[in-house]
Amino acid sequence: MRVLDLNCDMGEGDGVYPLGHDLALLDHVSSANIACGFHAGDPCTMAATVKAAAAKGVAIGAHPGLRDLEGFGRREMTISAAQAYNLTVYQIGALYGFTAAAGVRMCHVKAHGALYNMAAGDTRLAEAICRAVRDVDASLIVFAPSGSAMEQAASALGLQVACEVFADRSYQDDGSLTPRSQPGAMITDLQQSIEQVRSIVLQGCVRALSGRQVPLKADTLCIHGDQPGALLFARGLRAALQDAGVTVLAPVPAARRA
Repeated sequence: MRVLDLNCDMGEGDGVYPLGHDLALLDHVSSANIACGFHAGDPCTMAATVKAAAAKGVAIGAHPGLRDLEGFGRREMTISAAQAYNLTVYQIGALYGFTAAAGVRMCHVKAHGALYNMAAGDTRLAEAICRAVRDVDASLIVFAPSGSAMEQAASALGLQVACEVFADRSYQDDGSLTPRSQPGAMITDLQQSIEQVRSIVLQGCVRALSGRQVPLKADTLCIHGDQPGALLFARGLRAALQDAGVTVLAPVPAARRA
């Protein structure tokens, strides 16, 4: 049986309640990556999103990013390994409190935006982020790009890894995401997205913008919750996966399995 997690970045709106479409997205995804206040989100949004995800049985993860509300955490910054470690511990801890208050357990951690992309190719940052995860809770799963420095660092530290692929982003020849500043970085056509996901999940490779077939391992599939068509993509992709015989299911931390 083929199994794939369907995750979405959520809680990225400020206010008393999460963005309206977040609540609808929770009906279609199996994991929620919740913003922890640095790139987006606030205490009220975090609390509401955790509560809503828990009520729908969606696995909850922390989504730590760079301290950059104005740039939504998508602008690269020069940070030290110590800073990467501390900002990760801080943000995991913030969401950890809300999950404990809601009577649920956090399942995973996925870095956001520029921090995610920087750590994918920077061993120093990747190791610092993964140490932070381990030191807070070694049972947490690390979401990381397939073949990245993050995947390698997490594995080296004995952490469980879920290799992540993207439904709404295009790829480069080295398996990295196309920078958002370049043409074709975002996939806005649902059918094109479905075809990309089918190739990744069923054939183990993705067609890069150059046309080259690039191997990828897929444990979890991301949809960006801030995209205008996020709900349409979530519905369509989940249906397409089920039609292909793929079960949508969140990964379970190995240390917590019965």
